[in-house]
Amino acid sequence: MAFLEIDNLHKAFGANVAVHQFDMSIAQGEFITFLGPSGCGKTTVLRMIAGFETPTRGAIRLNGRDVTRVRTRDRAVGMVFQSYALFPNMTVAQNIGFALKVAKRSEKETSGRVAEMLELIKLPHLAGRYPWQLSGGQQQRVALARALASKPQVLLLDEPLSALDAKIRVALREDIRALQRELGITSIFVTHDQEEALSMSDRIVVMNDGRVEQVGAPLDIYNFPRTRFVATFVGTLNILAGRVIDPATGRIAVDGQELVTSRPLPSDDAGKERVLALRPEAILLEPPSTDRNSLAARVEEISFLGSVVRIRARVSSAIVTLDVFNDPNRILPERGQPVALGFSHDNLLVLDENVH
Repeated sequence: MAFLEIDNLHKAFGANVAVHQFDMSIAQGEFITFLGPSGCGKTTVLRMIAGFETPTRGAIRLNGRDVTRVRTRDRAVGMVFQSYALFPNMTVAQNIGFALKVAKRSEKETSGRVAEMLELIKLPHLAGRYPWQLSGGQQQRVALARALASKPQVLLLDEPLSALDAKIRVALREDIRALQRELGITSIFVTHDQEEALSMSDRIVVMNDGRVEQVGAPLDIYNFPRTRFVATFVGTLNILAGRVIDPATGRIAVDGQELVTSRPLPSDDAGKERVLALRPEAILLEPPSTDRNSLAARVEEISFLGSVVRIRARVSSAIVTLDVFNDPNRILPERGQPVALGFSHDNLLVLDENVH
């Protein structure tokens, strides 16, 4: 049985439906990320798990217990907010121990747990400082310690890194993941940042317009997106329109050029147009080969990006972008030059939708 079960969760605010039929089973100790643009419903799901919002319908079960309408304080969840939400008139130690004080834990137990949390976040020397005396990264570490102090069964993190600068954000996400692994606590992380999601998660839930588009491990989400939204939201992608020639052999034509997919297509796809996707890093400039796909194209633009050179080439009606490593010994094509774009059959993705 799953440790956290979310069953047919639905949330409407009047006529506006924020979350449609959200279903998920989460194992104990898993690190799950809800990923999507602003307004996609990811924070609403998190708030329903926390108890800040009541579902219109559906159920939430934690360790076999139905907590759908249980008060937040009785759910054994810890929450870390984007805005830190520390009490400005309390010291670091007092902030961390606040929930324990409310729960009427003994002074000895509280002080011992606060000391343990300060060591965990590597800030014991700042116990007597106030939030305004801390950096943003330090404040968020204190907020994390406060959420963990009461030993919750689930840790919820609502875009906790979005207010920090890039360097601190990278360091703190590594710290959060290391702490989560050390404690073995089931965690749900909300973000709109694909790099955060890909680097931190056991599984990613990609959401759009209140619905789940795809659930999977980071490698699967990036390498095998199922829909156009997932493909374009996670990473950079080339989108092409192809017409199916022979579903059984995976033969499909793009602007009159025949390509082959790695798997057969549904038999009723013959003659249909399908959406194809191709990652820029999967494409090589190479002569046509019988065991690989190839597209004839013409170079339109070359951009030097440091370690990567980005090339934009036209394939009849479409522009294809490819990234090659910057090699001082490489001879790059010139603008207007015809080139062959080579890629494996496995790298040609057929998305789960037709061309509209």
